[in-house]
Amino acid sequence: MFGNEEFPRIGDYAFLSDCHTGALIAPDGSVEWLCLPRFDSPSVFGALLDRDAGRFRFGPDESVPISRRYLPGTNVLETNWATESGWLVVREALAIGPWHEDHVEHHARGPTDMDARHLLVRHVECIQGEVEIEILCNLMANYGRERAEWQLGDDHRSAETELENVGPSGPLRVRINSDLPIGIDQGAIGGRHWLTEGESCFVSLGWQHDHADFESPETAEEALTEINRCERFWRRWLSRGKFPDHPWRVHLQRSALVLKGLTYVPTGATVAALTTSLPETPGGERNWDYRYTWIRDATFTLWSMHILGFEHEARDFIQFIGDICRKDGTELQIMYGIGGEEDLTESTLDHLHGYGGARPVRIGNAAYNQHQNDVFGALLDSVYIHTKTREHLPAELWSVVTDQVQGAIDVWQNPDQGIWEARGEPKHYVSSKLMCWVALDRGARLARDRGDAALTHKWGEIAEEIKANILERGVSEEGVFRQHYETDALDASNLLIPLVRFLPSTDVRVRNTVLAIERDLTQHGLVLRYIVDETDDGLHGEEGTFSICSFWLASALSEIGEANRARALTERLLSMSGALGLYAEEIDPRSGRQLGNFPQAFTHLALINAVTHVIADERADATEDGREGQSAVFAEIRRGQ
Repeated sequence: MFGNEEFPRIGDYAFLSDCHTGALIAPDGSVEWLCLPRFDSPSVFGALLDRDAGRFRFGPDESVPISRRYLPGTNVLETNWATESGWLVVREALAIGPWHEDHVEHHARGPTDMDARHLLVRHVECIQGEVEIEILCNLMANYGRERAEWQLGDDHRSAETELENVGPSGPLRVRINSDLPIGIDQGAIGGRHWLTEGESCFVSLGWQHDHADFESPETAEEALTEINRCERFWRRWLSRGKFPDHPWRVHLQRSALVLKGLTYVPTGATVAALTTSLPETPGGERNWDYRYTWIRDATFTLWSMHILGFEHEARDFIQFIGDICRKDGTELQIMYGIGGEEDLTESTLDHLHGYGGARPVRIGNAAYNQHQNDVFGALLDSVYIHTKTREHLPAELWSVVTDQVQGAIDVWQNPDQGIWEARGEPKHYVSSKLMCWVALDRGARLARDRGDAALTHKWGEIAEEIKANILERGVSEEGVFRQHYETDALDASNLLIPLVRFLPSTDVRVRNTVLAIERDLTQHGLVLRYIVDETDDGLHGEEGTFSICSFWLASALSEIGEANRARALTERLLSMSGALGLYAEEIDPRSGRQLGNFPQAFTHLALINAVTHVIADERADATEDGREGQSAVFAEIRRGQ
């Protein structure tokens, strides 16, 4: 068990989102993580990181439901409870409804028909017999430092409090509403009520800034209307996607819903994960804040969005990236806040005990000021992918291309911290050189498409120079790509070599590398990032196998023609998700438990890549490219054209 048995397994949490913020709900019906008003704000319910940091429970006394599921095609949670006296069904969602002027957050992207209601709605119906239910809302603002001071409404069915220290927009008013009587006990909202067969009730939590009115439901019927509206939103959104007619389409759809749920709609940014400081090792120190946008995620984000047909989200994301690039030029950070913030200074919350005792608990991320040379390639590959889907490069992105190509030219010969943000001494990481090559290669292709022969030639020559340097210094005597130029250690990031088309998949060095990683960089068949004892990452302790690397291995095995092994690994990985089909950053290879921040965007992006590869292999006889049911863009990018 994780140190303290009171903590649920990471993979057992349910994820709700309104594309402004997200919540994690434990199996017992407690909201144990919610930050207001947006993903990276201080938590108001933080029991995920300390059992005394606030939670919001709604349900019967029993702590274990008989079933939990997402309503199909949605991020709406349904939980069934069977007690000795009756049967309950709880449905809950972070509400999304018709567009209205947003008084909580500024929108940099254009409005759509639907937007966040800044409202968590929880509805319960008694299906059989009678059951006593409990409301317990222990709101602890500012990461558990401040207990809410509630003002109870005259009807004892509502209460309000005001939060400070929530960001630049000023204080935030929070209101709890119910059709049940509630009271205040030692700073917490509570109430109990018996429901009989056919009866329903609700509780909601809403937040607005001072000058805005609340639009909270007043009855159980209105609460259910909010949930039904949210359900329709998610299904309508998912219906825009393109999913193959295959048993694994459910995994692609759930991953798509996770990625949309981790998208901050006001800017188009995608957070790497909902949480901070969930440990990579039980009780360990490898605990990071992932509530930010990493530029390196851009390639897989754009690839996945386009492959699954979500062009609007791809456009918003590339516009977010473009906004940053036009502001920062070649001085690009590896990561930004979801509003484009540059200062992500890291600090520790020493008053929190951490998930299962894993400390420190961190907010902010010191990696933001690291030098990582791969950022230019990730960004330009995403621009290239986006351009291929539109059949032209938007004029406003050309200056971004030239700036980022120049950035790669300036740094490619320098050491850096590498893709895994090692906190040791800078090295000449192969993956960083690889992505600098990607920057020059994609830049040359884009220049060719614009008819600029001079830049096509210039950038193409530099791309060849980088390639020659990697092949001379980045390959061991055994013909395997190394982690960096001073070692023969393996690194899972080199699985990207066939995926970004650095060399043909038939090249013996590619095959050697993929098979060496499969053989020597795995535990119980799952892939490590690197061997901790062979890598100066500036940290102590072990870490679990990285799910993204395992999915990369499946894609790479597919690339080198090992279709059966690719399928077997993917099938195993799909069986190892959390209880509701969600993935954290890592999987403990012995217990199969999810480790690290949750849910993790990068893992779901790699899942989409691997599943698409395996499905393509299965259909290889259907068309010349084996891409039946997939977009022509996929085949074109896959061939490296």
